[in-house]
Amino acid sequence: MAQKKKILFLATGGTIASKKSQNGLKPQITPAELLEYIPQVEDFCRVETIQLLNLDSSNMEPMHWKMMVHTIKEQYESYDGFVIAHGTDTMAYTAAALSYMIQNSKKPIVITGAQKPIDLEITDAKSNLIDSFLYASDEKSQGVQIVFDGKVIAGTRAKKVRSKSYNAFSSIDYPCLAMIQDMNIMRYIPMLPFEDEVIFYEEMDEDVFLMKLIPGIKPKMLRSIFTNYHCIIVESFGVGGIPKSLSEEFYKLCQEFPEKLVVMATQVAHEGSDMTVYEVGHDMKAYCRFLESYDMTLESVIAKTMWILGNFDTAEVDVEELFYHSVNYDVIFGKNRKC
Repeated sequence: MAQKKKILFLATGGTIASKKSQNGLKPQITPAELLEYIPQVEDFCRVETIQLLNLDSSNMEPMHWKMMVHTIKEQYESYDGFVIAHGTDTMAYTAAALSYMIQNSKKPIVITGAQKPIDLEITDAKSNLIDSFLYASDEKSQGVQIVFDGKVIAGTRAKKVRSKSYNAFSSIDYPCLAMIQDMNIMRYIPMLPFEDEVIFYEEMDEDVFLMKLIPGIKPKMLRSIFTNYHCIIVESFGVGGIPKSLSEEFYKLCQEFPEKLVVMATQVAHEGSDMTVYEVGHDMKAYCRFLESYDMTLESVIAKTMWILGNFDTAEVDVEELFYHSVNYDVIFGKNRKC
């Protein structure tokens, strides 16, 4: 009989561990108490716990990602896999961040949570936790994934698309890696074993600004943004472009601050950016040095720029090459996409 896998369970709070308080739901349930609701996991793995954080995930910050990475790095050799209980609101950001901060992991790092607290009679918490421990205990699992509502989603492809329903997450423009049903893992994407050793990055540059375009936006804040942030991500309309109301000032600031990293992303969830399609994008790309999100999710663009700026000297590395190098399925077609 095969030896049971040893899994480290990291609790960070979130709805899954919440109970009612006077002011609404608040994380209060410990990881050991969470495990009491799912005794069947003892049949296939041995679990040890750490209460790392106890947050509503709206309060999740890069410093908390660093804590997760540091803990997993310290405990990496002692366990076969890791499960992180996390709130759903920022789960996709954390999954993307950990995808860049922990690379080439032959051991699975699974992030899960729930839309309803585990102590309710009707909840998705138990099934999500059981599925996560099952997936983390499987020989073929590796890298960073979200396991939620029976779906296994690569850490860089997940987006929360529903605020209340159990099927809260979608895999954007890429298939789910696997489905889990009745304690069976059905894999759709074969995972090739990592050839390189696991590498941990414990720095993230938080001076990244996301500028969402709206009709009629004015350039009032542009200079302050360029002055105070190392990276400006433009969440544009459609396939990407800078509207006429901003273009003159934006161009001027790009020339004045050539060291700033500027990335064009899109407000549209599916099919990505392509600044060459319309004049508003083509002209700006001709005059300013833009990176484009192409088929990357917005969460991955944000996490990847934080990772690049936090761990590399941008004067000495090819930032474009780093940005478009695929990590955990984050870039599918990138600059080579066909329209």
